Amino acid sequence: MSNRIAVVGDKESIYGFAALGLDPYVYEEGEEGTLMFKKLCQNESYSIIYVTEAAAMTLDKEIEKYRSAPSPAIILIPGVSGNTGEGLSAVRRSVEKAVGSDIFND
Repeated sequence: MSNRIAVVGDKESIYGFAALGLDPYVYEEGEEGTLMFKKLCQNESYSIIYVTEAAAMTLDKEIEKYRSAPSPAIILIPGVSGNTGEGLSAVRRSVEKAVGSDIFND
C-alpha cells in the first residue's frame, strides 16, 4: 500500500514541505514537466500528490486523467504567488459529483 506524499510546483512554493516529510518535485512547464508528473502519478508509492494551482493550470489534462482513479489523490494547493480559487473549485466539483448537487452555499 502506498503511503508517501508528493508536492509538485515551483521551488519557492514546495520546498518547505520537505521539512514535513513530503517529497518535493519542482515542476517546469513543458514536456519534461508533464513527463515527470505522469511518472509520479504512476508511481504506486504515492497515495497523495499535492499540486500548486499554478502548475495545475498547465497540467489540467493530465490531472483530469486521474480524477476518477482511487489513487493517487491529486489535491490542488495555493503557491507563493497566491490563491487562484482553482483548488476550491476542484473540491466543489468533486463533492458535487459525489453527492449529486452543490452543497456549498455562497
